[in-house]
Amino acid sequence: MGLGAILTRTRKRAYSAKAAATNGVWDDTHYSHPDGTPEGFTLRTPASKENATGVDVMMEKWEPNTAEPPHSHPGDDMTVVIEGKMSIQFFTRGAGGGLQKDGDRVYLHAGDVGYIAANRIHDAQYH
Repeated sequence: MGLGAILTRTRKRAYSAKAAATNGVWDDTHYSHPDGTPEGFTLRTPASKENATGVDVMMEKWEPNTAEPPHSHPGDDMTVVIEGKMSIQFFTRGAGGGLQKDGDRVYLHAGDVGYIAANRIHDAQYH
C-alpha cells in the first residue's frame, strides 16, 4: 500500500488500536456531542464548509464492470462492501502534475471496509 493510503480490511484481519490511531477515523477532534443527546454519544457529520473534518456518507449501487476515474473527496471516505467486489488504486501527483500510481491496487470483497482519508486521490473499479 502506498504512503498515506490507509485501508482497514475487517474481514481479513481484526481492526486494531494501531490502525485506529493512524487512519484518523476515530480521532476525537472530528466528533462532537450534540445538545440533547445521551452522555457517551458523539457524532461525526458530513463534510461541509462549516465542518471540514466531516465524513462523506453515501449509499451507492454500481453495475459490474464499471469504474470511477481518479478523484478525491473533501471529507474522509469509508466504504462498506455489501455485495460483490471492488478495487481501489491510490495516486499521487508527480513533479509535472500528472498522476502516478501509489502502491498496488487494493481489493475489497463483501464484508470488507475500506477507509480513504480526505483529499486522497483514488479511483474505483466495480467487479
